Amino acid sequence: MLTPPPDILPTHTVAPAVFDAVARARGGAAAVAELRRGQLSKRVLLVLAVRRALPADTNFYASCRLLERMRREHPERWHETILHPYLDEGLACALRELEHGVRPDLAWFDELVHGGPAVLSGPRLLTTECDGVVLRLRLADRGPFRAVHGHQPADAQSADEVGHWQRLLDGAWQVLVRRHPWHAEAVAACLSTLVPLRPAPGGTSVSSAARRAYGAVALSPPGDRVLLALTLVHEFLHVQLGALLEMVPLHGPASSARYRAPWRPDPRPLDALLQGTYAHLGVCDFWLTERTMPPPDPRAEREHATSYGHTCEAVETLLGSGELLPDGRRFTEQMRRALTSKEGHHGQP
Repeated sequence: MLTPPPDILPTHTVAPAVFDAVARARGGAAAVAELRRGQLSKRVLLVLAVRRALPADTNFYASCRLLERMRREHPERWHETILHPYLDEGLACALRELEHGVRPDLAWFDELVHGGPAVLSGPRLLTTECDGVVLRLRLADRGPFRAVHGHQPADAQSADEVGHWQRLLDGAWQVLVRRHPWHAEAVAACLSTLVPLRPAPGGTSVSSAARRAYGAVALSPPGDRVLLALTLVHEFLHVQLGALLEMVPLHGPASSARYRAPWRPDPRPLDALLQGTYAHLGVCDFWLTERTMPPPDPRAEREHATSYGHTCEAVETLLGSGELLPDGRRFTEQMRRALTSKEGHHGQP
């Protein structure tokens, strides 16, 4: 695996119609497939960069040869290996260490290539189905790099804890498939891994997606199936925007400017405000639909009104920032369209 085969690393573009659909949180499985191709190429380049920085007699070199053979002979296994959520963070850490003259410990990479995701992240699988639509998530309750989510990972889950996750997921998946099928399609196509987290002090639920963990969401058990469904949508949108930003820059270099984020007490840099606004677009959409679902959920009206107001304000802040590139302005204008279109999926309260 010394040079990337030309069929693995094409020049990536995002079709305008797909770009606009992603901006409106309506990209679906087609958008996921397009963004995943960019992730595949990025990860192949990371493997190559680490390989070229190491001596040829290392275990990493042998694992690269096995990975190349896997690509030819077992392409599905190769995809699963290359798209392991923490391959990105692990190789990026290795490159940083190499830049500082430190020999990285890459035993985890050898384990992943030789044994597959179960060796690295644990054997637990959560599988749920509703009306023929299937979601499969690895319950990653062990392994390195989970701290990239910024919260304390939970310990290895007991059989009772795994059962609790399975029941929660079964209920959440019914909510998504039957009430939010456009989100369920994209979530099933993109997400592969669920990392259990410890709740925040006081027992408050927490959740996270990480830029260098495509396909993974991390969360502590939420209070009910509707909140888990909402969390999956919210964090999936973070994952999706992160993948888009790998292919299409939406804003310029980081600046010292900070902006009001209506859902937080602290001002945020533009990139964080963009991420938060996009995820809140999904929150607004979710509660808009939940308002119409029996039996009435007393949270729906209140949560929709709050998220709608917050998202509209943040969109206007982004458009007035002066930091968006042309594609970023188009993306944000599409978010505004999703919020205000009377014929679209989002509407005013």
